[in-house]
Amino acid sequence: MKLVLDTNVVLELLYWRDPRSEPLGRALAAGRARCFTDAACLGELERVLGYPQFALDAAAQQALHAAYRALATGVDTLLPDAALAALPRCRDTDDQKFMELALRCGADLLVTRDKELLRLARSRRRPAPFAILVPERAIALLDTPPTTAPEQAR
Repeated sequence: MKLVLDTNVVLELLYWRDPRSEPLGRALAAGRARCFTDAACLGELERVLGYPQFALDAAAQQALHAAYRALATGVDTLLPDAALAALPRCRDTDDQKFMELALRCGADLLVTRDKELLRLARSRRRPAPFAILVPERAIALLDTPPTTAPEQAR
């Protein structure tokens, strides 16, 4: 299963080591799921890791950034503007990059805790071509037999 993780979920996995997300990390490590990233999402992670509240020195920031780069597959494919225009628009323009990445890599799931992105999961007017879920729902999908489609979990 192909996943896009927003920055908060990456932090849950690698910085906070949140027990709620540990099964997601195990699924990625075991190859039951693959996550994808791109330069824009990596840039946001780099910027966030530098926030004072994380109290990370440069070496620790680089180590976390490298750990995510090792976990994720890079995507540099571009799509025509018309394809990107078909996506629902997130109110927070900083979050739109995760929607676009999910479309570009053919993701099954966009895994997030962001309220604005999760609101888009309920859009009937312009539904996303992938499920947008919190980590716990994504984990439940990863633990179910392959006959369950991601769209059923929205």
